[in-house]
Amino acid sequence: MTEIYTTNTIGPLLMGQAFLPLLKKAAQGSPGSALSCSKAAIINISSTGGCITSPGIFDLMPVISYRCSKTALNMLTKCQSLGYREHGILCVALQPGWVQTELGSSGGYQPPVTVDASVQGMLKVLSSLSEKDTGTFLDWEGNVLPW
Repeated sequence: MTEIYTTNTIGPLLMGQAFLPLLKKAAQGSPGSALSCSKAAIINISSTGGCITSPGIFDLMPVISYRCSKTALNMLTKCQSLGYREHGILCVALQPGWVQTELGSSGGYQPPVTVDASVQGMLKVLSSLSEKDTGTFLDWEGNVLPW
């Protein structure tokens, strides 16, 4: 659990802290005051496995360490959004979907989302993010997910 938490939660925390001076500089150098990805942003890749309000997913994803780490990542994203908003930095947790990868297919199920569809969807979401989205948990189609 410590290894997974370190990768999925502590890693993004340290990356955000390491890049904070550059993010602040980018935000200050961009015109306008509204938050957006074209100004400065932290996008944390999360999972529906981190949704506390969706316990039914446990049967499909009973990996407690992974789920706890993604729940913590969601809280980190919310905290970053509150702490970095004053610096003009947008912060969002983004779920790429259940994607057709080696890992995604490891449980014997065929995931519904192709890699291309996930990437194209996430790029579309990123291009449309604005100040109202900071601190939210979104899926690859732009839908708000429950915490």
